[in-house]
Amino acid sequence: MPKLYSSKEILFVMNLLGFSFVSQKGSHGKFKNSEGKIAILPMEKKEIPEGTFHAILKQIEISKKEFVELLSKG
Repeated sequence: MPKLYSSKEILFVMNLLGFSFVSQKGSHGKFKNSEGKIAILPMEKKEIPEGTFHAILKQIEISKKEFVELLSKG
């Protein structure tokens, strides 16, 4: 079974990539970087499902390998 990442871990990597909080609607936060890329992140979840995680990676335009490397910097 693949490792599941938390909202906190994903947010850490998004911050490293220059994403900042814009707004929140319900349980989802909206983040934007200086290039105008937008990513939606379920907030306060201990485990993000694998499919949702891959959708977030697609929004922030990095691979899982890049994600793990950035996460290890924290």
